[in-house]
Amino acid sequence: MEGFSTPSIYEDYENSTFDVEDIGAVATPCVHWTLGSLSIVLVSIYSIVFLFSLLGNTLVISVVYCMKEGRTSTDIYLMNLALADLLFSVTLPFWAVYVHSQWIFGNFMCKLLSGLQEMTFYSGTLLLACISIDRYLAIVRATQIISKKQNLVAMTCGAVWLGAALLSLPILVQRQAFQPRNAQRMVCHENLSAESMTEWRVGIRVLQHSVGFFIPLSIMIFCYGFTTSTLLSARGGQRYKAMRVILAVVLAFVVCWLPHNVTVMVDTLMRVELVQETCDFRKRVDLALLVTQVLAFLHCTINPILYAFIGQKFRNELLASLYKHGLISKKAHITWRKGTVHNSVFCKSSITL
Repeated sequence: MEGFSTPSIYEDYENSTFDVEDIGAVATPCVHWTLGSLSIVLVSIYSIVFLFSLLGNTLVISVVYCMKEGRTSTDIYLMNLALADLLFSVTLPFWAVYVHSQWIFGNFMCKLLSGLQEMTFYSGTLLLACISIDRYLAIVRATQIISKKQNLVAMTCGAVWLGAALLSLPILVQRQAFQPRNAQRMVCHENLSAESMTEWRVGIRVLQHSVGFFIPLSIMIFCYGFTTSTLLSARGGQRYKAMRVILAVVLAFVVCWLPHNVTVMVDTLMRVELVQETCDFRKRVDLALLVTQVLAFLHCTINPILYAFIGQKFRNELLASLYKHGLISKKAHITWRKGTVHNSVFCKSSITL
């Protein structure tokens, strides 16, 4: 999936995890370890993430799309973010099969799925940055001019998707299905020499770390920092509730992505021989890559909760839809809405706050 596991879905630990020879940047100085029974655990995790992401993000897209009125710029960003997470999770069943056996889906699907995961990774993080800018303009600058021009918001989302697609092109072009020399299984990976692989890996990781993580994170910290300060200085309990959602959003992004980015950076430093590599340290880093990659995957299931289910407007829209289709009673509809309608004035402009 990207610098996280898709963009380089298995590049980060393929040599050690899958015991594939001659496709990594640098040969490890010790015996490779294999997933073994852990492959079943990974397949289970991938399946659970896929199902929860499919359910949560489909609900978000459906609710936002079906809004008859009051759809805001943040709601549009949210719908695109849910789409990115949904597309990302759709690829997980294929990677689950890959983990358990080998790549059986051919060269076209190897390129398509690798490129799709890379694209959704970039689009997701860039959309998170767009949401933070949107909230900053609306709350700190009290500027609704841009937010109310939904055509401009749609163009921004289009630019994000286009930029993400361009950023995914290197992976799309280089990734291919092949059987490495002296290996018994098909892989979906870059078929490059050891020297070229080192240069390729470092270049891709620098791009992923900068554009895909640290730049969006810096934007979020800046925007949400000022937004939080503004909310703290305002009166009203709902403003404090909105602040908690904002902090949860940033915290979830950092918790899910920072460990993997740090681990990948350590792995990169070892591969370019800036950090001494030992057998024990190599194995520890390989294991950390695997664990933090799974943690990063979980982010696509958390987004619907943080951006939607905590939001009062979303809950009300969802309850109304469930009641309309006869899935809940009128009494349940009214009961669950109580306690939220009277203090939703501040948040009615967005389903994320």
